[in-house]
Amino acid sequence: MSEQTVRRFADVSEGEALPARSIPVTRATLVHYAGASGDRNVIHWDERTAKAVGLPDVIAHGMWTMGAVIQLVTDWVGDAGRILDYGTRFTKPVVVPHDGGTSIDVTGTVKSLDAQTKQGVVELVVTSSGEKVLGRCRATVQLD
Repeated sequence: MSEQTVRRFADVSEGEALPARSIPVTRATLVHYAGASGDRNVIHWDERTAKAVGLPDVIAHGMWTMGAVIQLVTDWVGDAGRILDYGTRFTKPVVVPHDGGTSIDVTGTVKSLDAQTKQGVVELVVTSSGEKVLGRCRATVQLD
């Protein structure tokens, strides 16, 4: 197991962009997550049911989406334990078509830094199929 380098406060600047990421999501992803999480709501795997309740198709679990997205910050900061706070608003569902699935595109920017605490706030922009799916998506991280 290789050791990741923890991001140092002196090496980070406000406005810094994190490496962008595209996260694939398929129906198989959703079925695996349903099994692991216990969230087996039918709207996450059966398109007839999803459409019957007014959704355009099967949608990704909100908690799966939130968890997949924060990995961008985890990789950047170097240690999941350095994420002190993380929150978002779900603005639109991630629609997952049967054939080929979809992707979630994530970019991040360092919005603020606090020299006294060596903490930073990272703001994420999260889209799928050109639509913003998470809003006010922010993580506070502890830098070295």
